[in-house]
Amino acid sequence: MNKMIKELAGAAEALEPDMSLLEAIAERRSVRGFLDREVPPEVMTRIFDIARQAPSNCNVQPWKVYVASGALKDRLRQQMYENTANGVPPNPDYEYRGDFRDEYRVRQVECAVALYSQMGIGRHDREGRMRAVLRNFEFFDAPHIAFIGMNPAFGTTVAVDVGMYAQTLMLTMVAFGLHSCPMGSMRNYPDLIREAFDIRDGTKILFGVSFGYEDAEVPANATRTTRAPLDENVVFRSE
Repeated sequence: MNKMIKELAGAAEALEPDMSLLEAIAERRSVRGFLDREVPPEVMTRIFDIARQAPSNCNVQPWKVYVASGALKDRLRQQMYENTANGVPPNPDYEYRGDFRDEYRVRQVECAVALYSQMGIGRHDREGRMRAVLRNFEFFDAPHIAFIGMNPAFGTTVAVDVGMYAQTLMLTMVAFGLHSCPMGSMRNYPDLIREAFDIRDGTKILFGVSFGYEDAEVPANATRTTRAPLDENVVFRSE
């Protein structure tokens, strides 16, 4: 009986976060290598249940989330990897607008240098860079991936809600001992996602989030980026 009580107590404890919000914010980063260890269903349900408390304009809660695990995840991984490796043109629901200039370009390059340096990929190593691209479509070996979309009737204003939901979700994952990687590349082949989840309501895919337990031995996971000083992006005024 005592053993059963301890097991039940341990299960209940696993459904509570391991750290505070401030700690989760400080710890969150994009992880690009995961252990072959699935997240317990009850923990996953708890995380996604918490994330639905994200703020939303007029409380419309526009996010649509599709989580792939197991054989379905493996099938999508293989399909997306083969499409990319074989040069199948992407057909995203939403075009990527990433014309980074000035300080934004500087930050983008610094991020790429930090990541590729950890991965041992030189500036002119085209094969290495292609391998790095393909790792996205292997979901970085994550045991789970969430595809996030919304109704196409919504524009950028409501898409902000989806972004806030994703941030809430990823911070909650960190609080429960998990890590994640938000991936814009997961918009490349949305028809595969709609087929896999039998999506018939017109939902368009915005991005994906791979998640699981971090593999600290993966070199890419040693990457650390910086943030601009507060006064570069925030202005305080009182009159």
